[in-house]
Amino acid sequence: MTLAHLSVDAENPEHVAGVLARIMGGTALPFPPCPGAFIAFDRSDDGTAIEVYPAGMQVQRGPDQIAFVQGPATSGAVASHVCLTSDLTEAQLLDIGTRNGWTARTCNRGPFSCVEIWLEDRVLIEALDPGMTQDYRQTMSAAQWRAMFGMAERDS
Repeated sequence: MTLAHLSVDAENPEHVAGVLARIMGGTALPFPPCPGAFIAFDRSDDGTAIEVYPAGMQVQRGPDQIAFVQGPATSGAVASHVCLTSDLTEAQLLDIGTRNGWTARTCNRGPFSCVEIWLEDRVLIEALDPGMTQDYRQTMSAAQWRAMFGMAERDS
């Protein structure tokens, strides 16, 4: 499985999509299916993307397909987050966050390190520079996870 796209919301979707596109080495464009939304495409331009909706936008089940319904914007952090690989250096990733006035810091997650960039100080993006990406790929597997947390392998 490969992640194709995901969505987050933001108070300033155009700006946040631009920042995400910078991290991903791609481009940000308007997202016409949802009024006021933008989409950040990855450098590979293979469809990998993050859609950025206006804060409070809800994706609801419509009669034939999804419907976008604007609800009240909520403030504060959200549980959803994404980890992105980037060609940028740790220093460049930190600069992106701090230059935008957002919390940005390097954190050790145990099996890997990442740069936390808190979009609008509410949505977490874990960004990996090339060295962090290499560490992540070497340590984040089901077998490594089981070993790290003392879990036995079970039959499916």
